[in-house]
Amino acid sequence: MFLPLHDANPIKHVEFPFVTYGLIGITILVFLVQAALPPAAFDQATIDFGMIPIVVRDLYPQPVPWLPDWATLVTYAFLHADWMHLLTNMLFLWVFGDNIEDAFGHLKFLGFYLACAVLAALAHLLFNLDGNGPLIGASGAVAGVMGAYILLFPHVRVFVLARIVWLIPLPVPAYWMLGFWILTQLFYGLIGSSEPVAWWAHIGGFAAGLVLAAPLRRHGVGLFGGR
Repeated sequence: MFLPLHDANPIKHVEFPFVTYGLIGITILVFLVQAALPPAAFDQATIDFGMIPIVVRDLYPQPVPWLPDWATLVTYAFLHADWMHLLTNMLFLWVFGDNIEDAFGHLKFLGFYLACAVLAALAHLLFNLDGNGPLIGASGAVAGVMGAYILLFPHVRVFVLARIVWLIPLPVPAYWMLGFWILTQLFYGLIGSSEPVAWWAHIGGFAAGLVLAAPLRRHGVGLFGGR
């Protein structure tokens, strides 16, 4: 319902958010490799490197013998099902990631992003203990970035493309847009949905971002900013 376009939140502490753009570039590159594969190989790649709960729980052997079971808690976040899946996640990371990298510093942001990916996957696993399908996509890690953003910069104006009757560009406070997003995830996570969406990975990633943002922020970056 709300698609972010950009935010009015300039970076202040780093010259260039190269970790954010590097993650976007690597993720796009991985998808280009995926897209070049034949359909059967594309599907096999998601099985080999996606996070499958029964594999992580060691109930079923790892499809790639040389890959540790736990490694897919990270690798899944660099795979995507299609162009729309990829571009949506990368748009959210592009809009919100630079400010969180600015607030944390480069290395801490990279560790934060990967930690949110792992914690999002574990949340998905917790609610799908016997799941035999692969979890793929950066949305859990990106949800962590969004969780950090709503804690650090809730009052920043985010320009979104909103579908009300028509698609309309609107400036709204970050807490409106991100708050509506997480409430939607909670709603579908609790009542269930036929859509192939990992709602609990989104919720887990968002919660991880909320918890980790305060201790990881650099000195001088306050909470609830952006007024």
